[in-house]
Amino acid sequence: MTSPTPPAEPTYADRTFRSPAGLVGGVLLLLLVGWIGGDAVFRGGGRVPWLALAGLVTSVPLIVAFTLRPAVFANDRRIRIRNPFRTITAPWTAVADVRAGYSSELFTQDGEKFQLWAVPVSLRQRKKASRQQTRKAQDDPYGRTSVHADVRNANARIGGADHTVRDLREMAERAGDGGADGAGAVVVRWAYEVIAPAVAGAVALVVLFVVG
Repeated sequence: MTSPTPPAEPTYADRTFRSPAGLVGGVLLLLLVGWIGGDAVFRGGGRVPWLALAGLVTSVPLIVAFTLRPAVFANDRRIRIRNPFRTITAPWTAVADVRAGYSSELFTQDGEKFQLWAVPVSLRQRKKASRQQTRKAQDDPYGRTSVHADVRNANARIGGADHTVRDLREMAERAGDGGADGAGAVVVRWAYEVIAPAVAGAVALVVLFVVG
């Protein structure tokens, strides 16, 4: 008798949060470094090509780490934070809070704190949003604008990072209220694929300078 096929494990689609400015800046930096370094490698004389090559091996992973790599992936069960040199995976049941002060941070039930590099806080954007809503409130003392936006709503006076943190906090609260199956420990993994080439390039640079 054929045993019944076990039901497929439910899938949970991730929501992805990244910094558009970081992505654009990273691509531009890579193009600039590639152009300068490539020119030195192919046209330089003496030790210049080797120095340029070692510099590229050092700088490219670091640029990728701080601009293209940072991201936050979240679903109904857990959150995964991909920072420049570490990836932190935590079930929502292990998350105590998500806050946005001068930076976006996640706090675990064990008291650990992890920064969300992919969700940078812009104090300028936050102040701009607050000024705009204050101006609207002065134009319409009854708290309603011509497009029926409630200017008394605090959500309208926060910046982009604050909106993201609010969404993450709501996901954590829903997971806790719904008894989501997310038990488990916080897992931290070092990004050796970024660290190793950067260290190797830096060592090569030091050796080239000492030998030269």
